[in-house]
Amino acid sequence: MGKLPNPESESEENDSDYGEDMLEMIEEDDLEFIKNAITSKSYNIFNKVRYTGTSAPKPKKRKLNDEDSDLENEYEDQTADDVPMKNLLPIKTKQGIVRQQIEDKSAEASESEEEEEVDENEAVEAEENQEEQYDFVDDKIDISKPISAAQLLVERNKVLKQKKLHIGTLSAGVLENPEEKVTNLRTLIQLMDDNAPEVYFTVRKLATVSLLEVFKDVLPSYEIKKIDSEGVKLKKDTLKLQKYEETLLLYYKKFLQKLEKSSSILIKKKGDNRAFDEEIIKLGELGVQSLCDLLVTHPYFNFSQNIAQAVVPFLNNPRKNIREIAKNAIKTVFKEDKKEEITLKILRIINHYVKNRAHNVHPDILETLLVLNLKDVNLDEEKEQDIKQKKLMARKQKVLQMSKRERKRKKRLQLLEKELLETKAEENKQTKQQNLTEITKFVFGIYFRILKSSTNTKVLGVCLEGLAKFAHCINLEFYLDLVNILDRLMKEEWLGYREQLHCVQTVFSILSGQGEALNIDPTRFYVTLYKNLLVTHASKNYSNFLIVLKTLNDALIKRRKKITNKRTISFVKRLATLSLQLLHNGALGSLSLIKTTMQMSRSVDVLLDLDTSFGDGKFQPELEDPEYSNASSTALYELILLTKHYHPVVAKYAKNIAHGVPASGEGSLDPEYAKCTAEQLYNDFDMSEMAFNPAVPVPRKNAPKAKSRGHLFADGSFESQCKEVVRNHLKRRGGLL
Repeated sequence: MGKLPNPESESEENDSDYGEDMLEMIEEDDLEFIKNAITSKSYNIFNKVRYTGTSAPKPKKRKLNDEDSDLENEYEDQTADDVPMKNLLPIKTKQGIVRQQIEDKSAEASESEEEEEVDENEAVEAEENQEEQYDFVDDKIDISKPISAAQLLVERNKVLKQKKLHIGTLSAGVLENPEEKVTNLRTLIQLMDDNAPEVYFTVRKLATVSLLEVFKDVLPSYEIKKIDSEGVKLKKDTLKLQKYEETLLLYYKKFLQKLEKSSSILIKKKGDNRAFDEEIIKLGELGVQSLCDLLVTHPYFNFSQNIAQAVVPFLNNPRKNIREIAKNAIKTVFKEDKKEEITLKILRIINHYVKNRAHNVHPDILETLLVLNLKDVNLDEEKEQDIKQKKLMARKQKVLQMSKRERKRKKRLQLLEKELLETKAEENKQTKQQNLTEITKFVFGIYFRILKSSTNTKVLGVCLEGLAKFAHCINLEFYLDLVNILDRLMKEEWLGYREQLHCVQTVFSILSGQGEALNIDPTRFYVTLYKNLLVTHASKNYSNFLIVLKTLNDALIKRRKKITNKRTISFVKRLATLSLQLLHNGALGSLSLIKTTMQMSRSVDVLLDLDTSFGDGKFQPELEDPEYSNASSTALYELILLTKHYHPVVAKYAKNIAHGVPASGEGSLDPEYAKCTAEQLYNDFDMSEMAFNPAVPVPRKNAPKAKSRGHLFADGSFESQCKEVVRNHLKRRGGLL
């Protein structure tokens, strides 16, 4: 068999023959034109062709006339211009051939598209490799030689200035048009992980603060809910809004994750002995502050519960400034929450946190509960409403069964429906009331667990303070047990003075309110209060006097009909003694209680009588029981000193009491002071902000008095003797001179 032909070799031979044949067919002038076109790249089709010469035989020359050569030269000149032109078919006229050309817009469009693609690629590369734009050492600096601190500082300032400009531009873009520039948030979040060594901490802080302000301004006040719109045709604007909200939520979530990560270094776990730099700790503090600001600014937006979950543990942080930041934020949320929804969520988190740590927490975590507004909460109201609802529904069923005529039945049904609507509050009010009831249950659940099990005096003190404030909300069935627990606590030796005051305050708050009907003898609580009154003074424990004022108001004013005259008189006398060792606002609070007591009980007027010959015996202020101190045998001598007090309002109050608290005439008070309660006077005249009330007038400038040269002598002989001594002394001096 013969050898099979190779098809590839045949095709190569055919191609080469075909190329040589084509080369022979081209005239010499045309070949030169093509060579020049390839070299100058006059045509786009020749951009990828490079002429290297050929050894093929040159074809025969064809003579061209002048008209053809001029045409080709002119065509070359036109193609060499910067503006791309497109040739059209020429028109032959009597005068000759008229050539036609137009601008090639398609070529311009393709070039502009290529330029745009190049610009986009450069922008993407610049965004991905931002670190390369800000090198620490400039190309002009020779790193092989020592670099001065001034050069380093200059380079750092340059990089920092560029970073600031970048962050400011991105943030301003989002604020100007959030829907179009929402993707700027991605770059800002990436800057929170910036690793440039010379501006590492500063850039991260700037990015965090900028994102915080952007989110505080851009986020809506409502929660964004994800709606499944599959199979539903939506408008273009609706789709655009949904996409924007999804993108915003995505970047907000990433930002919160970054903040939680940076702030987690402040929470030390068991076995973690790592020591962090001060700059890293400051970044953590900034993260906590940012989380708290977002919780306060947008408590109803998405992830608010997650933020609260991250913030609550910082209430138990060993660093005081961190605890203050978290405590102030949660207090603000509690005060400003109108729906009581986020408050209930935070309380659930606090309850779980305290329970897991067996109540061994910092008192700050319980101090946040003291700002709750639980005045209108009645835990027994829910049961009462249920009973009333059942009765009305039973009546409705009876009417439906008994009535036979349609008109009468409809009329009765309308009346019953009206009554049912009255028992049902509006939806938002009902929801708020339910939330308040749940909040109250959580609060008292925490307090009762601490009373039963905790031995931490600081936590117990805050717990007792909260019980005293919210005692009116407790169920009646728990009152007796609570009073017995407090009585047992007061017998403990480790209980401090402030804690004892809170115990007494809680008991009298219960007995002066709904627990008035309880069969309890409060004598032991009166004795404890009377005994400890003089412990408070104008020094470190002066802040306890506000608790004393509230307790005395419940014990003396609200329970005035259930205490004896002897006890009342003894407390009034001790209050007058106490006012001498307090600041002026405390003295005003004490005198206000004395004034109110004297107005409500005329038996106290006996203390204004200076004749002490009448009475049950000698006054014994050292006795602990006010019933047997015989205070009616003494008088309010303290008023004499108080009328000369440095504060003018204290002096007015003392004179008013000394005159028998008249409403008008001599010794009466100004209306602005007479209507104030003891607590109002204590707060209004407080000097903690270094502001004296009323303002101290500027002293008048008086001419100095002339010095009197004369001396007054009671004995005339002694005066003559002194003069004789002076004369003898002057004579001796004159003789010496």
